[in-house]
Amino acid sequence: MLRALKVLIAALPGRNAAEGIPMDHDTRPGAALSIDLDQPPHSSAPWPLAERPGYLIRRLHQLHVALFSELTAGFHVTPVQYSLMSAIAARGEADQTTLAADVALDRSTTASSLARLDARGLIARRRGEKDGREMRCALTTEGRSVLAAMEPLAREAHARTLAALPAGQARALIELMHRALPEKNDA
Repeated sequence: MLRALKVLIAALPGRNAAEGIPMDHDTRPGAALSIDLDQPPHSSAPWPLAERPGYLIRRLHQLHVALFSELTAGFHVTPVQYSLMSAIAARGEADQTTLAADVALDRSTTASSLARLDARGLIARRRGEKDGREMRCALTTEGRSVLAAMEPLAREAHARTLAALPAGQARALIELMHRALPEKNDA
């Protein structure tokens, strides 16, 4: 809990994430950006780190991973493994390539994450009947049980990630993130 609290404090507006120290510009919600996002990429205008979309997305992701990890630590399942287990549950059974696309991962990362879940007995993998190169994955009974036990904690981590926003703004942020992503995520 203490680690997640430190992450939350560091993420407060006006704080430097790494050191928790005040920043030298206004980062409060609604504060005017000091840059024009329509400027050409080669512009030399100042661009504070805390106003860069990539930086803010990474910080929000760090906050979420810290919350998820803290809340689900007893299961020893990473966020990526949890996502893969969720994708398998949604499909019942799937091949590794489909799961990689579902979770927006490269096939190599997907294969190694699935191998670790298989070694723990949370999923079962088998060769495809039509294509022996294909690896089919399904949750085991233990995997379904672990996923069911993790679900409320994962939902809490997601809720706490956006807890600083009123519900309408949280929904709007999610909608905007959907719009910002390409329709097909080629991992």
